[in-house]
Amino acid sequence: MRINRQIRAPRVRVIDKDGRQVGILSIMDALMRAEEAGLDLIEIAPSAHPPVCKIIDYGKFRYQIAKKEKESKKAQHQVKVKEIKVKPNTDEHDIRFKTKHAREFIAKGNKVRITCVFRGREMQHPEFGERVVQRICDDLADVAMVESPPKLLGKNLSVVMMPGAKKKSPQAKPESKKVGESKHDQKEVQKSS
Repeated sequence: MRINRQIRAPRVRVIDKDGRQVGILSIMDALMRAEEAGLDLIEIAPSAHPPVCKIIDYGKFRYQIAKKEKESKKAQHQVKVKEIKVKPNTDEHDIRFKTKHAREFIAKGNKVRITCVFRGREMQHPEFGERVVQRICDDLADVAMVESPPKLLGKNLSVVMMPGAKKKSPQAKPESKKVGESKHDQKEVQKSS
């Protein structure tokens, strides 16, 4: 951001300290107005023709910009990837416990990477690890969906899940009807009871 004598344009559109447009002035006239007010001339829109400059206090202006940036950062949610590690022979209780933690991470809006680590001879039967990972994915299907399919990289099988369940198609509920009854007969039975 250019201020005062750093502004190179010969003519600029000037906005005074109250926010009113003064008009298009030469750079010298604009600088003189800023000095008379005891403030700075700041180029706020350099790409405009002519560039737009404002007469304000530069320190106060920088403070306001920093404050706005801080507020916008507060509003943003950083999506983190949390990792849950399991092994092909992980016990049932441990799988439920880790699934519960994965649910908490997803509820907070984070992604979850489920990694199955193979050691030694476990690499000969990767299907055991695939079953464990698939089981966790199925348990989390109501709150998350698979972002990337399971991949075997070296001794690790991993899958990434992100928040948001798959939309289920609405299915029509079958009407409970006794054999030999028509809809007309069912309405009569309902009225009489």
